[in-house]
Amino acid sequence: MLDIGILGASGYAGAELVRILLAHPEPKTLRLSSVSFEGKKLASVYPSFTSVKAGQGSLSLESADAVIEKSSVVFSCLPHGYAEAAAKRCLAKEGLFIDISADFRFGEDQESYTSWYGKTYGDPELYAQAVYGLPEFNRAAIRKARLIANPGCYPTSAELGLYPVLAKGLADTESIVIDSASGVTGAGREPTQSTHYPECADSISPYKVGAHRHQPEIDRYLSKMAGKPVSSVFTPHLAPMNRGIVSTIYFKMTKALDAKDLHELYSSFYAEEFFVRILPLGSAASNRNVRLSNFCDISLHVSSNGKTGIIVSTIDNMIKGAAGQAVQNMNLALGLEETAGLTMLPPAF
Repeated sequence: MLDIGILGASGYAGAELVRILLAHPEPKTLRLSSVSFEGKKLASVYPSFTSVKAGQGSLSLESADAVIEKSSVVFSCLPHGYAEAAAKRCLAKEGLFIDISADFRFGEDQESYTSWYGKTYGDPELYAQAVYGLPEFNRAAIRKARLIANPGCYPTSAELGLYPVLAKGLADTESIVIDSASGVTGAGREPTQSTHYPECADSISPYKVGAHRHQPEIDRYLSKMAGKPVSSVFTPHLAPMNRGIVSTIYFKMTKALDAKDLHELYSSFYAEEFFVRILPLGSAASNRNVRLSNFCDISLHVSSNGKTGIIVSTIDNMIKGAAGQAVQNMNLALGLEETAGLTMLPPAF
């Protein structure tokens, strides 16, 4: 029996975790916390949970203290800067802590975290224990981890897209350009002017150009994949859709390759990865075809002059970019089937 707690369950990522975990085949109890809605039922925040039976738990929203005390696996969907104390309490009782915020993604590099997120480490040794939770890149370490830093949504799309060419030394590491478009759920549940319907409908808007805080995370882990420093240019865009990320990635090739060469490389590299789908030559990846799933779809292309490789990498930002990947990490860390609870296909239309 898994005793699972979710901190910040009333946010979008937290609610997706509940939805996924309710369908997970492993016997479990779910305990949920929310600062804003403590004492209420999750169904009062998200009516889609109204039909959940009492046998699956009451789905009442408790205090974070109560959830941590009763849980051996804790998912934290708290805002950046709030996970440290919860992680220490969970690890002190030999639990598993999976953080969906950015708090542990930089490991021992407090300088980068502070520079981009304006927060500091209370216990630097704790952060040094964190394992970056991108299973396709870091599976062996995740299996042994007790503290897992779930990757960001944009970084997941970019890193899975570039991993094969970086690992094989086929991309000029100073030439990488990543243009990504995300649905508005990436901004969280708290309404803002930019996510207000009249502002975001019928428009694709670049934002935080040259200054998005996922940039250092992307470069940090692309560099690990390449085995040398990578400096990319990343530009995010807000798209008029609820969920999804489409990343179009450009890079100068270090040797002459055509689209068929790239396709063969990626098909071989990801042959054993259930959640990475390499699309047939001539097709382009679309966020619609990964929606509500844990899949990452990748299509491969080459520019007309034959000098630039083009990768299109798509994920659902709320699932492979957040809750689904977190469950994938839990499965690995607990020795469960990695795909458990995550094999749902995207809707056909």
